[in-house]
Amino acid sequence: MTVSATDSDAAVFLDPFEPGFFDDPYRQYTRLRQQAPVHRSPLGPWTLSRYDDVSRLLRDPSLSVVDDNASTDPTGALFDAAGIARQRRGTRAILNLDPPDHTRIRRLVSKAFTPGRIKALLPRIGRLVDGLLDELARAPKPDLIGGLAFPLPFAVISEMLGMPDADRLQMRAWSHTLVKFLEPVVLPDELPALVEAGDRMDAHLRDAIAWKRANPADDLLSALIAVEEEGDVLREDELLDQVRLLFVAGHETTVNLIGNGMLALLRNPDQLDLLRREPGLAVNGVDELLRYDSPVQFSRRITTSDIEIGGRRIERGSIVFALLGAANRDPAHFGPDAHRLDLRRREAPHHVSFGGGIHHCLGAVLARTEGRVAIGSLVKRFPRLELATDQPAWNGRMVLRGLDELPVTLG
Repeated sequence: MTVSATDSDAAVFLDPFEPGFFDDPYRQYTRLRQQAPVHRSPLGPWTLSRYDDVSRLLRDPSLSVVDDNASTDPTGALFDAAGIARQRRGTRAILNLDPPDHTRIRRLVSKAFTPGRIKALLPRIGRLVDGLLDELARAPKPDLIGGLAFPLPFAVISEMLGMPDADRLQMRAWSHTLVKFLEPVVLPDELPALVEAGDRMDAHLRDAIAWKRANPADDLLSALIAVEEEGDVLREDELLDQVRLLFVAGHETTVNLIGNGMLALLRNPDQLDLLRREPGLAVNGVDELLRYDSPVQFSRRITTSDIEIGGRRIERGSIVFALLGAANRDPAHFGPDAHRLDLRRREAPHHVSFGGGIHHCLGAVLARTEGRVAIGSLVKRFPRLELATDQPAWNGRMVLRGLDELPVTLG
C-alpha cells in the first residue's frame, strides 16, 4: 500500500537537536532505519535512511538538484527572515546543475581529475605528508586536524588550481563558515556571517582569476579561463562557481576523511594495529573508514514528478535528503556487524560517501589517494600514536561531519 505525504508520519524522525547527536548520530540513524526509513520531517524535507532507498535516489536520472524545481523555497525564506537581499551564489556550480549544463561543465573540469593525473600527484602528496609529519613531531601539542588533515588537501587543491599564495588560516575560516549553507537547518541570525564569508571568499577568488589571466600556467584555473576566453560556454559566473566549488569541496571533505578516519582507528586499536602490520590494507581500509564515518552525511535531490519509495508517495517538487551516513551502516547491505570498523570488509567500496549517479564526487580518486598516503604514513611514522582526549571537538555540522581538533600524543 502506498501512503501519501498527507498521512501521519511516525513519531520517530530526523532530529539534530537530540542531545549527543553531533557526537554520535549513528544511534539515531539506527532508529530511523528500523522505525521510519522513509519519512517527512517536521521541517519539510523527506528523509531516506536505508541503503537501497538512498542508492536508488542518488542514481535516479529523473531527479533534480536545481532549487528552482522545489515547490518550497527555504533559502529564500531564510534570507527574508534575516532581512537580507537574496543571494544565489553557487547556482552554476556542477553540484547544483542538471543536464545538459551539468554534463557540459563537468566534462571540462573532470580532465584534471583522471586517475593518471592523480597518480602523477603521488610524489608531491608524499613530500607534503612527510613535511607535515616532521612539523607534527616538533609540535608541543600535536593536533591532527590543524597539523595534517587540513593543510594537506588545502595545499594539493591550491596547487592543482594554481592559486596564488594566500593566508591559509583566513581561507580556511571563510570556507568553514561558507559550507554551513549546506546544512538543512540554518538560523536567520547566522546568515550575516555566512554572507560575509562568501563575499570575502568570492573577492579573493576574483582576484585570483584576474591574476591568473595575466599569469597563465599549466594548471586547472588557467585551463578553465582559456576555455572561457576561447568562446566556449563557460560564462564568468560559471567560472567563479566552479572555482569556488573545487576549492572548497577539494579540501573540506578530505579534512573530514583524514580526521574522522584517524579517530575511528584510534578508538579501535585492534584495527590500528592491523593497519600497522599490513600497510597494504590502506587501500580497502580508506573505503572502510569512508563507510564507517562518512565525511559527507547527507545528499539532496528534488523530485520532478510524484515518486514512490518504501511505500510512501513523495510528491513532485519535494526536497529529499539521502542520509549517506545511515545507509553506510545498514545491516541489510553491509551485514549484521555494519556498526563495527573492519578494514578487511569486502563490501567497504560499496559505500555511498561519494554520492552516486551523475553527481558522483569528481574528486573521489584524489580524496582516496590523499587519505591513503596521509593515514598510512602517519601510523607508520608514529607507532605509539594515541588520543590525547576522550572528547574530541566535533564541528557541529550535519552534512560535513568532522572534527575541529583532534589532539594526540605521538609516543
